[in-house]
Amino acid sequence: MAELNKDKFQIIGCVNSDAEAIVRPNLTYWQDAWRRLKQNKVAIFSLILLGVIAIMCAFGPWIGKLISGVDYSIQNHNPAALNAKPGTLNINKEGQQLGKYIFGTDNLGRDIFGRLWVGGRVSIAIGLAGTLIEVFVGAIYGGVSGYFGGLVDDIMMRIVEVLNSIPYMIVVILMAVIFQKQGMGTILLALCITGWTGMARLIRGQVMQLKESEYVLAAQALGADSKRIIYKHLIPNTIGIIIIYMTFDIPSFIFAEAFLSFIGLGIQPPNTSWGAMAAFGQQVMDFYPHELLFPAIAISLTMLSFNLLGDGLRDALDPKLRN
Repeated sequence: MAELNKDKFQIIGCVNSDAEAIVRPNLTYWQDAWRRLKQNKVAIFSLILLGVIAIMCAFGPWIGKLISGVDYSIQNHNPAALNAKPGTLNINKEGQQLGKYIFGTDNLGRDIFGRLWVGGRVSIAIGLAGTLIEVFVGAIYGGVSGYFGGLVDDIMMRIVEVLNSIPYMIVVILMAVIFQKQGMGTILLALCITGWTGMARLIRGQVMQLKESEYVLAAQALGADSKRIIYKHLIPNTIGIIIIYMTFDIPSFIFAEAFLSFIGLGIQPPNTSWGAMAAFGQQVMDFYPHELLFPAIAISLTMLSFNLLGDGLRDALDPKLRN
């Protein structure tokens, strides 16, 4: 019978000195979420595309002026420059070549490239501002309703249901009648009067789950008042849900503005937006399809990018998917 002793065995892959070493790096919740988001190539591509669109909205009109030789707001009275096709040369009355209209011109001879990015400023600004207002109002309202519950919750939720039953189109028409004009402020007011109710319901549900957590009970035992618990503990712990909601809410605002401008209740001339440009382009699409094509592509790419980024953030911020 063979004798067994320690000299005949060798430990492989582990030694006593590093047996309890932590191999996996210590990551915070947000660091781990960013790590998982970077693994989603579609979400990262959408984020890069949104960055490019934002840069073009900031510097596009200036770039268009360099390329075409004129400012986007300047009307060209040369008949050859009216409704010009993409790539048409910009030639003044003296026959001098000033530049090129890479996206063509509209019926007044204005450069569509520059106007496209100016309109993008308006559309994206309405999307961002409207979403921030909705999130701010809805998060506070839903947090208070979910935390107190009972009669307070019943009354606040009945108010939400009443507001949610009012079509936003009626509100837009009423705002147009009251203020006698349509602009960014009127559109934001009309869309936000009832739009925050969805966020309020979402935050209310999350707060009702979180308020029974140990850290909330500990804060209550230490004497923290309701205001501190809501602002310091409950709402910050719903920040992941809020970020995901924002990425889906911004494109809905952009589309709502485009729709309102398309039917004549949105941005009015001489101001412009993607919806206003699409509305005019639709009228002449049989003869000059490029005047509808470029704003439609801008709207589609922006909305698609926000939605794909929202899908990626939803996966990255979900702790259940951590591995």
